[in-house]
Amino acid sequence: MESLPLAQILHRRGAWSGAAETCELDYEGRFLRRKRLTTTTGRDFVVDLPQTTSLDDGDALELSNGARVVIRAAEEAVLVVTGPPLARLAWHIGNRHTPCQIEADRLLIRQDPVIRDMLLRLGAEIREATAPFTPEGGAYGHGRTYAHEHGHVHHPADAHGH
Repeated sequence: MESLPLAQILHRRGAWSGAAETCELDYEGRFLRRKRLTTTTGRDFVVDLPQTTSLDDGDALELSNGARVVIRAAEEAVLVVTGPPLARLAWHIGNRHTPCQIEADRLLIRQDPVIRDMLLRLGAEIREATAPFTPEGGAYGHGRTYAHEHGHVHHPADAHGH
């Protein structure tokens, strides 16, 4: 049985350079710890990180054979949100802990009929699209945040024994 290259080193976007193969992953797929992945050219490799990590578009995984694989946000179904009260719309999206990609003149969220209805009621203009989805990572740096049963939020790196 052939042994696949192992990716145990993560280089964040902007902290690496050089040639790399590409692996496209959607928003959910970029949240991983251990997983078999395939590059766009069909090469398989195994990611084995020390903890569950949110990969960002432009991050690179270094393989055991020295090669690098750059992570790209794959296109997925999103809602493009615009409207004159854009800051207000962004506040309501954030208040519902909905991942949101914030741009100068629009917001992108994953397709969600409940959030869509709320935004329409608030005066938003919405259209469906397919685009790479790279939402904001949260106040604590890279990645996603998690609510615990005792009511506060942590970044994955802030593990404190529970």
